Amino acid sequence: MAKKQFKAESKRLLDLMINSIYTNKEIFLREIISNASDAIDKLCYQALTDDQVGLNRDDFKIDVVIDKEARTITVSDNGIGMTQDEAENNLGVIAKSGSYAFKSELGDAKEEDLSIIGQFGVGFYSAFMVSDQVTVITRKYGEEKATKWESKGADGYTVSEAEREAAGTDVVMHIKPDADEENYSTFLEVWKVKSLIKKYSDYVRWPIKMDIEHQERFETGEKNEDGTPKYDFKMVTENETINSMIPIWQRSKSEVTDEECISFYKEKYHASKDPCAMARINAEGQVSYKAMLFVPGESDSMYMFRDDKEGITLYSNGVMIMEKCDKLVHDYFDFVKGIVDSPDLSLNISREILQHDRQLKIIGQNLEKRVKGELEKLMKDDRPKYEEFFKNFGVSLKCGVCDEYGMKKDFLRDLLLFYTSEDRQITLKEYVDNMPESQKVIYYATADNVKHAMSLPQCEEVRSRGYELVYLTSALDEMVIETLNEQDGKKFCNVVTDDLGFETEEEKKAVEERNTESKEFLDFVKEALGDEVSKVRLSGKLASQPCALTTDGGITLEMEKYFSRGPSEEMRSMKATRVLELNPENNAVKALQAAFNSGEKDKAAELTKILNTLAKLMAGVEVEDPAEFTRQVSGLF
Repeated sequence: MAKKQFKAESKRLLDLMINSIYTNKEIFLREIISNASDAIDKLCYQALTDDQVGLNRDDFKIDVVIDKEARTITVSDNGIGMTQDEAENNLGVIAKSGSYAFKSELGDAKEEDLSIIGQFGVGFYSAFMVSDQVTVITRKYGEEKATKWESKGADGYTVSEAEREAAGTDVVMHIKPDADEENYSTFLEVWKVKSLIKKYSDYVRWPIKMDIEHQERFETGEKNEDGTPKYDFKMVTENETINSMIPIWQRSKSEVTDEECISFYKEKYHASKDPCAMARINAEGQVSYKAMLFVPGESDSMYMFRDDKEGITLYSNGVMIMEKCDKLVHDYFDFVKGIVDSPDLSLNISREILQHDRQLKIIGQNLEKRVKGELEKLMKDDRPKYEEFFKNFGVSLKCGVCDEYGMKKDFLRDLLLFYTSEDRQITLKEYVDNMPESQKVIYYATADNVKHAMSLPQCEEVRSRGYELVYLTSALDEMVIETLNEQDGKKFCNVVTDDLGFETEEEKKAVEERNTESKEFLDFVKEALGDEVSKVRLSGKLASQPCALTTDGGITLEMEKYFSRGPSEEMRSMKATRVLELNPENNAVKALQAAFNSGEKDKAAELTKILNTLAKLMAGVEVEDPAEFTRQVSGLF
């Protein structure tokens, strides 16, 4: 039997495939099983018009047999099989696919009736990643003779006659010996092969069968001392169907209840709580696909920092293509879990990534619209549950608003919630709808928490006029507000740094004149505080409090706190330009000014430092020396 050589270009491609195209060795079984499924598809299709096939749909199957002593895995099917010429043409010339030729012969009218994945003729050769020899025994339907094709890799192959009882194909893979960094023997373990079938081929439409050992209890025929039957255990082998075949997302809504979908979600993702939202999609049109998506009802505290988020798994005709397809939805929906299955994907030859992403973009855009719709429905129908969702995953939405220079801000803005009290959250649209006619802007304040933000002295005058405030609790919230810029034509107003709009021009002018008149006093206060503040001024927007710490420029105090925890020295050095504002109508400030006017400079300096520390405390800024502050206050008595 003369050995035949692969064509030169095929030889190079084989070497490339084994070492480069497939990055994950374990997918070899997916490829061989997919080819077996394709072969059954072809014979099943032929049976529609050929009553000589003699097989019903329930007769088709794929067998997987492990022989640990011989170090082989055999995948057998009872599909269409191949003639000797077809075996040589399809297996001896890499990238020559019988599946692709078969699909082409059907014509456009029939293509939609068949879903054949193995269109590139290269998946078979993934077996050489784990095998040092591959033997194929195949018999074409309608032929008497079988063919044996055998190869040890790039050095060539042999073709000879063989015996096979019926039509179909056996692919026998002799597993490589273990190497220093490769434990190939694991592929000879039943548990491993079973897990690969469940992972990659669970939804292949034909049953995949394996012999599985179980421990079984039996009566020994003897009795215990109390007269009860005595039992022992033995190992029994049963031929089991490993795969589920028809996935739950492929079934119609009339066949599968929501409760069954929720059970599938909890089992697959090991969730203890029901999802807070779910979408079942059967889309036809420019791109056809079926999907089942879930918004989790719970999250762990480290969710945002985990790299192993489960995400959306991508299938093509029931065969898993990508365990986590990060190209389907943007990161702001990275909490969504589920399945997308489409026959219209443009797969590359490794079937691991996509050759073109046009179909993915279309599917992704539709999925995002659907997820947003489900979340809006949840917000409307079950507000407490939506608030719980936002507590778990709202950070993802906020980051999505800020990412890509705010490209998605209008898509996401109506999903955002903001506090207006410690126990009330609303959307910005709801805030604007509730605004009295006299209110022209959206007022907001930022602090470490809502209670602290509500206590900021700059908020008093806003509330005294009957206006509601939005309370932000992080620098990220501030960035969100900056990115959104406005809501329904209403601009945002930071009560700490911006003009509240309450003072008339005459009142503003009066404050400016008072600052000018008090220049000597304000210069003294600034000098007493040194570099702690860049400026001191009298303010017209403080109600009952004596002072407040505010900022000039783009960096606020909350941003400074955020930057101080940054990874780089450059980020940690970014500081806010602090300004101390004094309320000239407050008794404490009057006492300070009186001490200054009377020449009691030491007392005035002490009072200045006390007021500055009070302003820090109200602003949530850390006090460097609490003991010194205690001494200063004690000195007042």
